[in-house]
Amino acid sequence: MHLLDQTPEQCRAWLARRNWPGYRAAQLRRWLFQKRAATFDEMTDLPLALRRQLADTFQIWTTRVAAHQQARDRTEKLLLELHDAERIECVLLRGDRDHRTICISTQVGCAMGCAFCASGLDGMARNLTSGEIVEQMLRLAQLLDDGDRLSHVVVMGMGEPLANLDHLLPALAVAISPKGLGISSRRITISTVGLPGAMRRLADRDGQYHLAVSLHAPDDKLRNRLVAANRKVGVESILAAADYYFEVTGRRVTYEYVLLADVNDRPEHARRLASLLGGRPALVNVIPYNPVAELPYSRPSASDTARFVEILRQRGLNVKIRYRKGDRIDAACGQLRRRASRRIV
Repeated sequence: MHLLDQTPEQCRAWLARRNWPGYRAAQLRRWLFQKRAATFDEMTDLPLALRRQLADTFQIWTTRVAAHQQARDRTEKLLLELHDAERIECVLLRGDRDHRTICISTQVGCAMGCAFCASGLDGMARNLTSGEIVEQMLRLAQLLDDGDRLSHVVVMGMGEPLANLDHLLPALAVAISPKGLGISSRRITISTVGLPGAMRRLADRDGQYHLAVSLHAPDDKLRNRLVAANRKVGVESILAAADYYFEVTGRRVTYEYVLLADVNDRPEHARRLASLLGGRPALVNVIPYNPVAELPYSRPSASDTARFVEILRQRGLNVKIRYRKGDRIDAACGQLRRRASRRIV
């Protein structure tokens, strides 16, 4: 069994059935999440007999690192092969001061049909388990220098996180637990293409995380072209669910807007976006596109990006430009997976 799929209660029950005291579960979790142990043999304060029983029953790792890329800015991307030979991506981004942000995946592929995204080009194979989500965090933590610790999590990798809430939320519980990775819930962001029912469910069930809505268009006509999932829901229902999330949680919603040259980056798009979001306590993250070889979209010029942002700011919106990290590696999510897959074929 995958050890990382076990809850603390399940671990204690497993120990009790073998007549081990419950405090051994806390020792085990400390080795996993704070000391970054890679094997049971490293857990030297556990009795040898217990380590052997653990090794006979559980695996710590169910993935292997199929590819590892590092950029000049020390951004690192891992391509992980799962037990069933499916592959996912996750990323470590080193920021200023002590910021060590990880970007993790929740599904193998994606079913949301964003026209400009590499993750969904091959469709969606399956949800990841909680353990597979946690394992990404631990794999990335192993890349840190001594003394460093993970500070932020963005759930913006492959897949639609809100389509896998039942496995995502237990994994995030490990991330924020003082006996887990000890990351503040205020430093965790869940990104969604906009599933109104799941957004409301998240607000009601576990609204302690930041929510980011991948909007990418100021109206349904354009968004239906860019985001296939929008055809079933519509922008207004997504905004209503985002407003509900803010009302219930008090957490300001972020709107992600990928700028595609000559598609959604014109002044009229900026003006319509400002009208759409005006009056909301929102942050708009403007993201110049990372080109994908198989897709007919390109990155806007610096001047077009600056003009778009200035229009939003003039109309009172809080805007940030999310600059590209990970130059000279497959920066857009899904690219490394597809490149590696083509080499295998």
